[in-house]
Amino acid sequence: MSDPLVQVAGLSVDFVTRHGVVHAVRDVGLTVRQGECLAVVGESGSGKSVTARALLGLAGATARVRAGTLSFEGRDLRGLGTREWRRLRGRRIGYVLQDALTSLDPLRRVGDEVAEPLEVHGLATRDDLDDQVIGLLAEAGIPDPEARYLQFPHELSGGLRQRALIASAIAARPSLLIADEPTTALDVTVQAQVLDLLDARRRAGTAVLLISHDLAVVARLADRVSILYAGLVVEEGPAEDLLSSPAHPYAAELLAAVPSVDGPVLEPGALRPAPAAEPGCPYASRCALADDRCRAELPPLVSYAVPYGPGRAVRCFHPGEDPPRPAARRGAAPVRGPERAVVSVRGVTKRFRSSGGAWRTAVDGVSFELREGEALGLVGESGSGKSTTARIVLAEIAPDAGEVLLDGEAWSGLRERRRRLRRSRVQLVDQDPLSSFDPRFTVERVIGEALPRGTPAVRDRVAELLGEVGLGPEILRRLPAQLSGGQRQRVAIARALAPGPEVIVCDEPVSALDVTVQARILALLSRLRRESGVSLLFISHDVGVVRQVCDRVAVMKDGALVEIGDVETVLGAPRAPYTRALLAAVPRIGVPRIDVSRIDAGGRAVDAEPAMDLKGPT
Repeated sequence: MSDPLVQVAGLSVDFVTRHGVVHAVRDVGLTVRQGECLAVVGESGSGKSVTARALLGLAGATARVRAGTLSFEGRDLRGLGTREWRRLRGRRIGYVLQDALTSLDPLRRVGDEVAEPLEVHGLATRDDLDDQVIGLLAEAGIPDPEARYLQFPHELSGGLRQRALIASAIAARPSLLIADEPTTALDVTVQAQVLDLLDARRRAGTAVLLISHDLAVVARLADRVSILYAGLVVEEGPAEDLLSSPAHPYAAELLAAVPSVDGPVLEPGALRPAPAAEPGCPYASRCALADDRCRAELPPLVSYAVPYGPGRAVRCFHPGEDPPRPAARRGAAPVRGPERAVVSVRGVTKRFRSSGGAWRTAVDGVSFELREGEALGLVGESGSGKSTTARIVLAEIAPDAGEVLLDGEAWSGLRERRRRLRRSRVQLVDQDPLSSFDPRFTVERVIGEALPRGTPAVRDRVAELLGEVGLGPEILRRLPAQLSGGQRQRVAIARALAPGPEVIVCDEPVSALDVTVQARILALLSRLRRESGVSLLFISHDVGVVRQVCDRVAVMKDGALVEIGDVETVLGAPRAPYTRALLAAVPRIGVPRIDVSRIDAGGRAVDAEPAMDLKGPT
């Protein structure tokens, strides 16, 4: 076994705020070796990204970083100055961030972004710079790299932008690549392509530190896993062992929250409380096994080679004990009312013209009905036409052919002046609520503006809506930036409920959330649907998520609808070749991964390398 490339021991990071000191990372230790992938896993706010940024000297001006050991390639990083950090970053340590669109300069061409580390570190001459950049773009799996070199970030798809960001990160051939949520919100095909690229770098000898809340991604790539909760390492060990038999109850909860395509659907539990304050275990407030000792004393991180195997360590007084599990059911519980169509989509087609003048068909003759009180899932890859279909249903854009009816009456064909009076009946929950909220507005105003005109006691009604989504009145005066991702998503749902709609269109509402927050949001949507009878059009690329919340599912490919039916029928016995390929692309132990990008609506799937699955305890 090679010597560790990265060694960290006793790492703590505190942030000084006007409300006091926040202990973001506490006594974290980790090692990464050449050619190895270590995954750091946990919920939002667990300290994953802060740990990664501390390794880059980017913890921030208000951060206090302390460590017993913080070394890279045998060099002590604790005393480095600004100039020394700049020489290290990009040259010896590459960094891939979550959102390539905001990470890449919108005013610079993609080729210039990739060329920057080569120029800064003197690794290319003026004569060979262009050739090196084109070679890096090709190495990152970007088709037609000569043309992409001259394009701007907004002209690329999400997957191409992410690969361009990786090309920039590997340009100087660093020995360590830190990838912070590199596949969040990407569909299963693009996600697999990005993971293949990272895996290729690992097999070439690059050490990879993967930051993720997506356990399917971790299972696909990681050699070892370190699980963080409230800034503490609560469990660590070899990936396959830990993911198949978690010892810490929090690790078991993470695994149980992963949406499954073909396993039982778990009945949602209550919203979880925040981590408990010291001195006890921070997980005690949400742990079914917690006792007085857990609440009074912080457990040490103890090695458990027996019975879990070498390399396993757990911070728990009750390792391996089984907490009570939520009840399981075999599918999304139907809550339909009468078979009345609230929304009817009839033969809708939409084409767009590219900057080069060519026409592209985004939606091609799509027809379906959304019934009263049901949840209909719309699934497919990026570019399949899901979001364009949703925009047509919302009447944000008009179809070129076909029509949409709302309660049997004209909707898509109306003039906006006539449609405006009915707009409150169809609401949207967006993928990124932070960008859809006015950053200057408080939560009270964000929700209050959606209430019907003349609503009495607006603050009381807003507080009531917050209560319906599991939030308290203490956030009324907060700004969107002061909320967590899960809180913002619940505020977006409360705003959508405010006018009393018949239909809510959910466009990738949980794709960027960690699995436990995701499970709570899905539970919330299911409960609200049962209580209010609202219909949901649920847009997602994640088949497992759709199975958790929907009654029926419609599958799209290249703008066309290839299959529609009850969730259990379509996902259990799909008829369309593309649906079968899409389900085969979901990672499972010992089952070949399918590249669905090579499948057309009536074609055959091409086998690829096996990939690991994790279904978690059920």
